[in-house]
Amino acid sequence: MRTLNVTPVIAATVVEDHLELLEHPDPVPGPGEVLVEVRSSGINAADRLQVAGHYPAPPGVPANIPGLELAGVVISRGESVEGDWVGLRVATIVGGGAHATRCVVPVEHLLRVPDAVSDLDAGGFAEAAVTAHDALVSQAALSSGERVVISGASGGVGHLAVQIAARRGAHVIAVTRHHDHAARLYGLGASEVRDLDGLDDLAPVDVVLELVGAAHLERILPRVGVGGRIVVIGVGAGRLAQVDLRQIMSTRLQLTGSTLRWRSRVEKALALEGVRRDLMTDWAQGALRVELSDTFDLSDAPRAYEEFSHPGKFGKIVLRMNQ
Repeated sequence: MRTLNVTPVIAATVVEDHLELLEHPDPVPGPGEVLVEVRSSGINAADRLQVAGHYPAPPGVPANIPGLELAGVVISRGESVEGDWVGLRVATIVGGGAHATRCVVPVEHLLRVPDAVSDLDAGGFAEAAVTAHDALVSQAALSSGERVVISGASGGVGHLAVQIAARRGAHVIAVTRHHDHAARLYGLGASEVRDLDGLDDLAPVDVVLELVGAAHLERILPRVGVGGRIVVIGVGAGRLAQVDLRQIMSTRLQLTGSTLRWRSRVEKALALEGVRRDLMTDWAQGALRVELSDTFDLSDAPRAYEEFSHPGKFGKIVLRMNQ
Protein backbone atom coordinates (compact mmCIF):
# COMPACT_ATOMS: atom_id res chain seq x y z
CA MET A 1 0.00 0.00 0.00
CA ARG A 2 1.34 3.42 -0.90
CA THR A 3 0.16 6.98 -0.55
CA LEU A 4 0.56 9.45 -3.40
CA ASN A 5 2.85 12.24 -2.24
CA VAL A 6 2.65 15.49 -4.15
CA THR A 7 5.73 17.01 -2.55
CA PRO A 8 9.20 15.67 -3.36
CA VAL A 9 11.44 14.06 -0.80
CA ILE A 10 14.04 16.57 0.34
CA ALA A 11 17.18 15.29 2.04
CA ALA A 12 20.46 16.55 3.42
CA THR A 13 22.64 14.82 0.84
CA VAL A 14 26.36 14.08 0.92
CA VAL A 15 28.05 15.60 -2.14
CA GLU A 16 31.78 14.87 -2.01
CA ASP A 17 32.62 15.99 1.56
CA HIS A 18 29.77 18.40 2.29
CA LEU A 19 25.97 18.51 2.53
CA GLU A 20 23.49 19.88 -0.01
CA LEU A 21 19.68 19.84 0.07
CA LEU A 22 18.54 17.75 -2.88
CA GLU A 23 15.37 16.07 -4.11
CA HIS A 24 15.16 12.25 -4.10
CA PRO A 25 12.67 9.65 -5.34
CA ASP A 26 9.90 8.80 -2.94
CA PRO A 27 10.90 5.67 -0.97
CA VAL A 28 8.48 2.75 -1.19
CA PRO A 29 7.91 0.49 1.84
CA GLY A 30 8.46 -3.20 1.16
CA PRO A 31 6.99 -6.18 3.01
CA GLY A 32 7.06 -5.59 6.75
CA GLU A 33 7.96 -1.91 6.34
CA VAL A 34 6.22 1.43 6.75
CA LEU A 35 6.82 4.85 5.25
CA VAL A 36 7.32 7.60 7.81
CA GLU A 37 6.86 11.29 7.15
CA VAL A 38 9.81 12.55 9.18
CA ARG A 39 9.20 15.51 11.47
CA SER A 40 12.54 15.60 13.28
CA SER A 41 15.88 13.81 13.31
CA GLY A 42 18.83 14.02 15.68
CA ILE A 43 22.42 14.51 14.55
CA ASN A 44 25.00 12.03 15.82
CA ALA A 45 28.78 11.70 15.57
CA ALA A 46 28.43 8.95 12.98
CA ASP A 47 26.62 11.36 10.68
CA ARG A 48 29.58 13.74 10.61
CA LEU A 49 31.91 10.82 9.95
CA GLN A 50 29.76 9.73 7.03
CA VAL A 51 29.81 13.20 5.47
CA ALA A 52 33.61 13.21 5.80
CA GLY A 53 33.78 9.82 4.05
CA HIS A 54 34.85 7.79 7.08
CA TYR A 55 31.69 5.83 7.93
CA PRO A 56 29.86 4.38 4.92
CA ALA A 57 26.25 3.29 5.17
CA PRO A 58 25.39 -0.43 5.41
CA PRO A 59 23.96 -2.25 2.37
CA GLY A 60 20.35 -1.42 1.62
CA VAL A 61 20.56 2.04 3.22
CA PRO A 62 20.76 5.31 1.23
CA ALA A 63 24.49 5.78 0.73
CA ASN A 64 24.39 9.56 0.49
CA ILE A 65 21.74 10.53 3.07
CA PRO A 66 22.93 10.53 6.70
CA GLY A 67 20.70 10.34 9.77
CA LEU A 68 20.46 7.45 12.23
CA GLU A 69 17.26 8.35 14.08
CA LEU A 70 13.93 9.95 13.39
CA ALA A 71 10.51 10.83 14.69
CA GLY A 72 7.45 11.34 12.56
CA VAL A 73 4.10 9.98 11.43
CA VAL A 74 3.44 6.73 9.55
CA ILE A 75 1.81 7.61 6.22
CA SER A 76 1.69 4.22 4.47
CA ARG A 77 2.58 0.58 4.97
CA GLY A 78 3.88 -2.26 2.88
CA GLU A 79 2.54 -5.77 2.54
CA SER A 80 2.20 -8.02 5.60
CA VAL A 81 2.28 -5.12 8.07
CA GLU A 82 -0.27 -5.93 10.74
CA GLY A 83 -2.00 -3.28 12.82
CA ASP A 84 -3.29 0.17 12.03
CA TRP A 85 0.00 2.08 12.07
CA VAL A 86 -0.98 4.76 9.57
CA GLY A 87 -1.38 8.10 11.34
CA LEU A 88 0.55 7.12 14.46
CA ARG A 89 3.49 9.13 15.80
CA VAL A 90 6.62 7.00 15.97
CA ALA A 91 10.35 7.19 16.64
CA THR A 92 13.15 4.79 15.79
CA ILE A 93 16.74 4.17 14.73
CA VAL A 94 17.72 3.50 11.13
CA GLY A 95 20.92 2.61 9.32
CA GLY A 96 20.83 5.96 7.52
CA GLY A 97 18.52 8.15 5.49
CA ALA A 98 16.77 9.89 8.39
CA HIS A 99 17.85 13.42 7.44
CA ALA A 100 15.10 13.46 4.85
CA THR A 101 11.42 14.31 4.77
CA ARG A 102 10.38 10.65 4.32
CA CYS A 103 12.05 7.39 5.29
CA VAL A 104 11.24 3.66 5.17
CA VAL A 105 11.41 1.74 8.47
CA PRO A 106 10.83 -1.93 9.44
CA VAL A 107 7.60 -2.05 11.43
CA GLU A 108 9.18 -4.03 14.27
CA HIS A 109 11.62 -1.15 14.86
CA LEU A 110 8.94 1.41 15.67
CA LEU A 111 8.50 3.03 19.07
CA ARG A 112 5.18 4.75 19.78
CA VAL A 113 5.84 8.36 20.77
CA PRO A 114 3.96 9.29 23.96
CA ASP A 115 1.35 12.03 23.60
CA ALA A 116 3.17 14.30 26.06
CA VAL A 117 6.46 14.19 24.08
CA SER A 118 7.05 16.81 21.40
CA ASP A 119 8.20 15.96 17.89
CA LEU A 120 11.56 17.65 18.51
CA ASP A 121 12.23 15.74 21.72
CA ALA A 122 11.19 12.50 20.04
CA GLY A 123 13.62 13.14 17.18
CA GLY A 124 16.56 13.02 19.57
CA PHE A 125 15.43 10.07 21.70
CA ALA A 126 15.85 6.80 19.85
CA GLU A 127 19.57 6.64 19.06
CA ALA A 128 20.63 7.81 22.53
CA ALA A 129 18.12 5.61 24.35
CA VAL A 130 18.89 2.43 22.42
CA THR A 131 22.66 2.98 22.58
CA ALA A 132 22.72 3.73 26.30
CA HIS A 133 20.26 0.99 27.27
CA ASP A 134 22.00 -1.63 25.16
CA ALA A 135 25.39 -0.78 26.70
CA LEU A 136 24.36 -0.34 30.33
CA VAL A 137 21.64 -2.98 30.62
CA SER A 138 22.09 -5.60 27.90
CA GLN A 139 25.90 -5.69 27.92
CA ALA A 140 27.05 -4.41 31.32
CA ALA A 141 24.05 -5.74 33.29
CA LEU A 142 24.13 -2.66 35.53
CA SER A 143 22.42 -3.34 38.86
CA SER A 144 21.05 -1.24 41.68
CA GLY A 145 23.75 -0.07 44.09
CA GLU A 146 26.60 -0.46 41.61
CA ARG A 147 28.95 2.40 40.83
CA VAL A 148 29.01 3.44 37.19
CA VAL A 149 31.21 5.98 35.41
CA ILE A 150 29.75 7.67 32.33
CA SER A 151 32.30 9.59 30.29
CA GLY A 152 31.13 12.32 27.95
CA ALA A 153 28.10 12.69 30.20
CA SER A 154 27.07 16.03 28.69
CA GLY A 155 26.59 14.56 25.22
CA GLY A 156 23.56 13.19 23.44
CA VAL A 157 24.03 9.61 24.62
CA GLY A 158 25.78 10.50 27.87
CA HIS A 159 23.05 12.64 29.40
CA LEU A 160 20.44 9.97 28.70
CA ALA A 161 22.76 7.27 30.07
CA VAL A 162 23.01 9.23 33.33
CA GLN A 163 19.23 9.14 33.64
CA ILE A 164 18.94 5.44 32.76
CA ALA A 165 21.62 4.46 35.25
CA ALA A 166 20.11 6.60 37.99
CA ARG A 167 16.66 5.11 37.37
CA ARG A 168 18.19 1.66 37.85
CA GLY A 169 19.43 2.68 41.30
CA ALA A 170 23.12 2.99 40.43
CA HIS A 171 25.59 5.45 41.93
CA VAL A 172 26.28 7.57 38.84
CA ILE A 173 29.64 9.30 38.36
CA ALA A 174 29.22 11.68 35.43
CA VAL A 175 32.46 12.77 33.78
CA THR A 176 32.55 16.02 31.79
CA ARG A 177 35.18 18.59 30.92
CA HIS A 178 32.59 21.37 31.12
CA HIS A 179 32.24 22.45 34.75
CA ASP A 180 29.20 24.60 33.96
CA HIS A 181 27.27 21.41 33.13
CA ALA A 182 27.54 19.99 36.64
CA ALA A 183 24.24 21.36 37.95
CA ARG A 184 22.31 19.96 34.99
CA LEU A 185 23.92 16.54 35.39
CA TYR A 186 23.04 16.47 39.08
CA GLY A 187 19.51 17.39 38.08
CA LEU A 188 19.37 14.35 35.78
CA GLY A 189 20.41 11.99 38.57
CA ALA A 190 24.20 12.06 38.78
CA SER A 191 25.57 11.24 42.24
CA GLU A 192 28.96 12.80 41.45
CA VAL A 193 30.26 15.01 38.65
CA ARG A 194 33.99 14.97 37.91
CA ASP A 195 36.42 16.02 35.23
CA LEU A 196 39.23 13.85 33.87
CA ASP A 197 41.68 14.90 36.58
CA GLY A 198 39.12 14.01 39.23
CA LEU A 199 39.32 10.32 38.38
CA ASP A 200 42.69 9.69 40.03
CA ASP A 201 41.28 9.43 43.56
CA LEU A 202 38.04 7.71 42.56
CA ALA A 203 36.99 4.70 44.63
CA PRO A 204 36.65 1.45 42.67
CA VAL A 205 33.77 1.33 40.20
CA ASP A 206 31.75 -1.56 38.77
CA VAL A 207 30.82 -0.32 35.30
CA VAL A 208 32.29 2.19 32.82
CA LEU A 209 30.34 3.49 29.84
CA GLU A 210 33.15 4.78 27.64
CA LEU A 211 31.87 7.46 25.26
CA VAL A 212 35.09 9.45 24.85
CA GLY A 213 37.81 7.00 23.85
CA ALA A 214 41.45 6.30 24.60
CA ALA A 215 42.23 9.47 26.54
CA HIS A 216 39.60 8.63 29.13
CA LEU A 217 39.91 4.84 29.07
CA GLU A 218 43.57 4.84 30.10
CA ARG A 219 42.73 7.06 33.09
CA ILE A 220 39.71 5.11 34.29
CA LEU A 221 41.05 1.56 33.84
CA PRO A 222 42.96 1.49 37.18
CA ARG A 223 39.77 2.58 38.97
CA VAL A 224 37.72 -0.45 37.87
CA GLY A 225 37.15 -2.98 40.65
CA VAL A 226 36.98 -6.76 40.67
CA GLY A 227 34.43 -8.09 38.21
CA GLY A 228 34.08 -4.69 36.56
CA ARG A 229 32.71 -4.16 33.07
CA ILE A 230 33.76 -1.56 30.51
CA VAL A 231 31.65 -0.94 27.41
CA VAL A 232 33.26 1.23 24.72
CA ILE A 233 30.82 3.03 22.43
CA GLY A 234 32.77 6.17 21.48
CA VAL A 235 36.32 6.92 20.33
CA GLY A 236 36.25 10.64 19.60
CA ALA A 237 39.26 11.20 21.88
CA GLY A 238 41.32 8.42 20.33
CA ARG A 239 40.82 4.85 19.19
CA LEU A 240 44.19 3.42 20.26
CA ALA A 241 44.73 2.90 24.00
CA GLN A 242 47.53 1.33 26.01
CA VAL A 243 46.20 -1.00 28.71
CA ASP A 244 47.84 -3.02 31.44
CA LEU A 245 46.79 -6.62 30.81
CA ARG A 246 47.66 -7.52 34.38
CA GLN A 247 44.96 -5.14 35.53
CA ILE A 248 42.43 -7.00 33.40
CA MET A 249 43.65 -10.36 34.66
CA SER A 250 43.75 -9.49 38.35
CA THR A 251 40.28 -7.90 38.40
CA ARG A 252 38.64 -10.33 35.96
CA LEU A 253 37.59 -7.25 34.05
CA GLN A 254 35.29 -7.52 31.03
CA LEU A 255 36.08 -5.12 28.19
CA THR A 256 33.64 -4.93 25.30
CA GLY A 257 32.16 -2.46 22.88
CA SER A 258 29.40 -1.98 20.35
CA THR A 259 27.90 -0.04 17.50
CA LEU A 260 24.26 -0.15 16.37
CA ARG A 261 24.38 0.84 12.73
CA TRP A 262 25.66 -2.42 11.25
CA ARG A 263 23.54 -4.76 13.36
CA SER A 264 21.02 -6.96 11.60
CA ARG A 265 17.33 -6.17 11.42
CA VAL A 266 16.65 -8.82 14.07
CA GLU A 267 19.40 -7.53 16.38
CA LYS A 268 18.08 -3.97 16.15
CA ALA A 269 14.57 -5.20 16.89
CA LEU A 270 15.85 -6.86 20.07
CA ALA A 271 17.65 -3.69 21.15
CA LEU A 272 14.51 -1.62 20.56
CA GLU A 273 12.43 -4.15 22.48
CA GLY A 274 14.68 -3.53 25.49
CA VAL A 275 13.88 0.18 25.29
CA ARG A 276 10.20 -0.58 24.84
CA ARG A 277 10.23 -2.82 27.91
CA ASP A 278 12.34 -0.70 30.28
CA LEU A 279 12.16 2.96 29.24
CA MET A 280 8.85 3.83 27.60
CA THR A 281 6.88 4.38 30.81
CA ASP A 282 9.55 6.72 32.19
CA TRP A 283 9.68 8.57 28.85
CA ALA A 284 5.91 8.98 28.76
CA GLN A 285 5.82 10.27 32.35
CA GLY A 286 8.67 12.73 31.86
CA ALA A 287 11.03 10.86 34.18
CA LEU A 288 13.35 10.31 31.19
CA ARG A 289 13.89 13.27 28.91
CA VAL A 290 16.00 14.44 26.01
CA GLU A 291 17.84 17.71 26.55
CA LEU A 292 18.06 19.75 23.34
CA SER A 293 21.20 21.76 22.80
CA ASP A 294 19.76 23.38 19.67
CA THR A 295 17.39 22.81 16.76
CA PHE A 296 17.75 23.70 13.08
CA ASP A 297 15.56 23.57 10.01
CA LEU A 298 16.51 20.90 7.49
CA SER A 299 17.50 23.74 5.15
CA ASP A 300 20.14 24.71 7.72
CA ALA A 301 21.61 21.20 7.97
CA PRO A 302 25.17 22.30 7.04
CA ARG A 303 25.10 24.89 9.83
CA ALA A 304 23.68 22.31 12.25
CA TYR A 305 26.54 19.95 11.46
CA GLU A 306 29.03 22.76 12.01
CA GLU A 307 27.45 23.54 15.38
CA PHE A 308 27.61 19.85 16.29
CA SER A 309 31.38 19.90 15.81
CA HIS A 310 31.87 22.59 18.46
CA PRO A 311 32.57 21.63 22.09
CA GLY A 312 30.44 22.74 25.01
CA LYS A 313 27.06 21.33 23.95
CA PHE A 314 24.67 19.75 26.43
CA GLY A 315 22.34 17.16 24.93
CA LYS A 316 21.19 16.75 21.35
CA ILE A 317 21.08 18.82 18.19
CA VAL A 318 17.92 18.04 16.20
CA LEU A 319 16.82 18.89 12.66
CA ARG A 320 13.25 20.03 11.98
CA MET A 321 11.83 18.66 8.71
CA ASN A 322 9.42 21.50 8.02
CA GLN A 323 9.87 21.62 4.28
